[in-house]
Amino acid sequence: MIKWITNLFSSTKTEEKSDYMKKFLIVGLGNIGAEYVNTRHNIGFKIVDFLARKENISFETVKLGSLAEYKFKGRTFLLLKPNTYMNLSGKAVKYWMDKENIPLENIMVITDDLNLSFGTIRIKPKGSDGGHNGLKNINLVLNTQQYTRFRFGISDEFKKGQQVDYVLGEWDETEKAKLPERLEIASEIIKSFGTAGLENTMTTYNGK
Repeated sequence: MIKWITNLFSSTKTEEKSDYMKKFLIVGLGNIGAEYVNTRHNIGFKIVDFLARKENISFETVKLGSLAEYKFKGRTFLLLKPNTYMNLSGKAVKYWMDKENIPLENIMVITDDLNLSFGTIRIKPKGSDGGHNGLKNINLVLNTQQYTRFRFGISDEFKKGQQVDYVLGEWDETEKAKLPERLEIASEIIKSFGTAGLENTMTTYNGK
């Protein structure tokens, strides 16, 4: 009888751990407000918005942001758009990570990257903030750099002293024409991260 009860509790703990590992927090970085919707700096928002539309799921206003839940192949993806503005993104990430009991290895942060040509994808398991204020704040609040970041290249086609205007500027016509194909790939990356794992996702998509 005692052995049966012990096995029952052991089985329950295993199931709880399994459920815990099947939940993922996907954070798209951006700034709230209509004036930022189509800017390069908001590519994180744009990618999770694209996936939500594609899968017919909706975002709800929640504490520190907007959240949508997407279920795929036994995994639960929580798509988060922080409403704290870019420079305080860490507060929203930490809150939802703790609230949903999501392990650090199941977090992916999507951000723009000036050091990559337009549309180039780079997925890394850790790293510095690279001068990105959103990542800088997340690193500070989480007190670690050990989380997956998905960098989307926006290139650095701006003149000296015009970086802010460029980053907060809207996509040009050439970029707009190429975005749909890039967004499709980005949505597949999110699903691959949760189902195939980080290493396989990096092998398949880095540099595409």
